Amino acid sequence: MACNTNKHRRKREDGNGEDDADIKWANTEASSAQPVDCGGNHEVVVYTRSDLPAKHYDADTTEPISCGLHTLEELLSWSQSDARSFNVATVPLSSRKPTLKRSPQRTLVSHDMMGGYLDDRFIQGTSAENPYAFYHWQYIDIFNYFAHNLVTIPPAVWTNAAHKNGVIVLGTFITEWDDGATICETFLRDEESYRSVADKLVDISHYYGFDGWLVNIENVLSEVEVKNMPPFLRYLTDQMHERVPDSQILWYDSVIENGKLLWQNQLNQSNSMFFDACDGFFTNYNWTEESLVSMSAVGSAEGRHADVYVGVDVFARGKVVGGMLETNEALKVIRRHNFSAAIFAPGWVYETLEDKAEFCRHQDRFWSLLSPHLHIHQPVLPLPFFSSFCRGFGKDFYWRGQCEERRRWFHLTAQEVQPLYYESDLGEGSWLRSRGCLEEAWSGGGSLVLDGHFPAAGTEPLRAKIFSLNVVLPTRTLVVLVCKPSAGVEASLVLRTADASQLAHVDIPDDELTSVIPDVLEEGHPLVSHLPPLCGSSEPGGWTLRCSQLELGGSVLRQLCLNIGRDEGNEDAHFSCRLGEIMLLNAASLQVAPQQIEDLCSHDVRWLRGAGPSPDSTSPHLRLNATLSWGYQGTAHHFRVHWRRLRGPDPRIPPGPLALVGRAYSRQYRVTELQVPEPPGLLELVVEPVIREAPPVPESHWGRRSLSYAE
Repeated sequence: MACNTNKHRRKREDGNGEDDADIKWANTEASSAQPVDCGGNHEVVVYTRSDLPAKHYDADTTEPISCGLHTLEELLSWSQSDARSFNVATVPLSSRKPTLKRSPQRTLVSHDMMGGYLDDRFIQGTSAENPYAFYHWQYIDIFNYFAHNLVTIPPAVWTNAAHKNGVIVLGTFITEWDDGATICETFLRDEESYRSVADKLVDISHYYGFDGWLVNIENVLSEVEVKNMPPFLRYLTDQMHERVPDSQILWYDSVIENGKLLWQNQLNQSNSMFFDACDGFFTNYNWTEESLVSMSAVGSAEGRHADVYVGVDVFARGKVVGGMLETNEALKVIRRHNFSAAIFAPGWVYETLEDKAEFCRHQDRFWSLLSPHLHIHQPVLPLPFFSSFCRGFGKDFYWRGQCEERRRWFHLTAQEVQPLYYESDLGEGSWLRSRGCLEEAWSGGGSLVLDGHFPAAGTEPLRAKIFSLNVVLPTRTLVVLVCKPSAGVEASLVLRTADASQLAHVDIPDDELTSVIPDVLEEGHPLVSHLPPLCGSSEPGGWTLRCSQLELGGSVLRQLCLNIGRDEGNEDAHFSCRLGEIMLLNAASLQVAPQQIEDLCSHDVRWLRGAGPSPDSTSPHLRLNATLSWGYQGTAHHFRVHWRRLRGPDPRIPPGPLALVGRAYSRQYRVTELQVPEPPGLLELVVEPVIREAPPVPESHWGRRSLSYAE
């Protein structure tokens, strides 16, 4: 079954689709599900309708999409051979401090938005005017992708973004209503049946690269079924822990020990049997403070307060504490009793807005209200460390100060390690704010703007915290800052460090950290010679590039800050400083040897002949759809996919220039609706690795594949 293709169905560029009568799909004699010979191949176009599975490929464009499973038969018959690797997360779970086990009051976000699998289902990204994205990762421990499929598999773009910031990702296994009762009757009838379901859930999580499941049973269970539920949970939990490190299985407060569907809104003796069999318990939303008091007395909760996630419905449906812009009131009560919190449907900040362009401002306000009750986590990161503050969407796409593509885009895998977003009242009329901005970017789709107000007669610079980190520094560290301060403003990086012996310590008081302001290297310094190839021209688009060297071996970087001062005057004044990128590199290993793209192959080739995307287009152009896959031994930030015409019907026309097709964040890419010359023709598909901390990779190391075709 196709996945929600009736919702926000992706048409060809600009949302224009054609009727089936105006479209001809073609398979080719040389195409198959397996990669063909990687030197080049010839395609004979034979028109038939596309036979790619609709649950894995968009019906209109053949773009790869994410989707869940709807029936027990689909779940039990799932196998890796039938799955598509496009939805496999490519980013492993990053370490962070504190770890989940050591976090005393955790925060879970359950993302439930309009049935799920919206713009985020497009694994290679999509065009979106004002998309929903989450980027306050430093505040949360667990991200749950929730929808009302039997099995909701998180889109890879969400897993990649969360893992980059050290956040665990859970899918959802839910049964509900009469259909759910029938499913439970089947899979909970005996040990063999429930183990078969658990094994498949473990296989799916392990294959797609996410970290566990929220189990939500919202239908009545028989005596046999409720008896088998704890062993099912225990077996599922044990198998997940064995196959997926740091995984979690959580139970949602629904049925009770006698099998009745009776939400308790708390952990108690009626449902503790399920909590005892897994990693955590997610309560329903209609609790009171008295509920939290009584939960503390439940024997199962002793020593496991952090494993109890008290549910908060941001939509404030029913009789609840807090919700909407008073969700902070609910968190205040929850934290008072030392429980974790489960924030359900924080997409309220997006769904209820008439003007979606105001979404980021609304979301930032929501999380700033919650922040006093949330713990800031520290990613434990190796060098090189870099962030351009991209939130995974933009009006244009930039790379090293140059605009690569002018169009709106949304791709959460492109999101980078996120900074701290906040607004602080510093007193005496002074304030400071950190916010994302789409108007200008150095790399990706946006930048970080630090703005505020200098107080009258204030002479000391203001200090803005950008990142809370845990990074072991080498003997020599190269620090690169790309920024654009407003007139009259001076900006300088401040690294706040602790001794390496305190690496395991999470909460080190600010007054025990050492502040280091690195001196900017002069232009003639040998290390500065690395800046032009790394960062392009010296001051593209008004950006200022500053390079510093630190010798802080044996230290741990805990905070990255920016001092913002004024070069003269002491009157009230507004200021702004735009940050484009921060990079920390090991000065001893700046030379990165480029690696060669290997074994570039094409498969699943389909041809589409139909009118173009423009409303005025009536000519039935030929368009190529094909999957490219390749090998690469190095570490690339992403890959650019290009194409060019080598030969067309008229041999007198010379080969064309390379043109960008798209960007891949894994070692495969689906080319879709690429308009090509009329047959017979010869074209070339090219894959270029892009390395963040190195100069452009020479063309001799790119992957190339020729494709000839004729009708």
